[in-house]
Amino acid sequence: MLWNRIVRAARLDVQLYEEVEADEQALGQATLVVVLSSLAAGIGSYEMAGLNGLIGGTVAALVSWYAWSLVTYLVGTKLLPETQSEATYGQLLRTIGFASAPGLARIVGVIPGLGIISSFVAGIWMLVAMIIAVRQALDYDSTGRAVGVCVIGWLAQSLVFVAVAMLIGGGLVDDAGSATTDF
Repeated sequence: MLWNRIVRAARLDVQLYEEVEADEQALGQATLVVVLSSLAAGIGSYEMAGLNGLIGGTVAALVSWYAWSLVTYLVGTKLLPETQSEATYGQLLRTIGFASAPGLARIVGVIPGLGIISSFVAGIWMLVAMIIAVRQALDYDSTGRAVGVCVIGWLAQSLVFVAVAMLIGGGLVDDAGSATTDF
């Protein structure tokens, strides 16, 4: 069932996003999709980022997913709601989590010369999935409004992602994987 949902999310199946929005038990699956997507990115860029990049990227992806979902929830329900907009934070976590499914394509980056290309294509694909996820979770009629909410949320989560990545990659763990104290 999970693999089927991942494939449907990557295919931008609108009904999948409605399904996971309504399925309160899907949060674990959404979390796994985010982890798998970030691991795929880490594996795809392992040659450049190494083990610290893989671990740090996974942690940063989870933190930024929570941040992006929270900001998207607040912007989408408080600042830019449509008349019929109604959603919970959990609904946004689930739909946005599944919008990470196209990120699994980043594993192709292990093939020399395809790292940047696979990251770029997966990034655009994930953004489109995110717009669909937000439009469905917030019950928007307007795709343009979903784009605006996603852009605002993306800017906020990007700041969180960079901050977490700098903390993790910037001296908290040395090359051997041991904690350091040079804060």
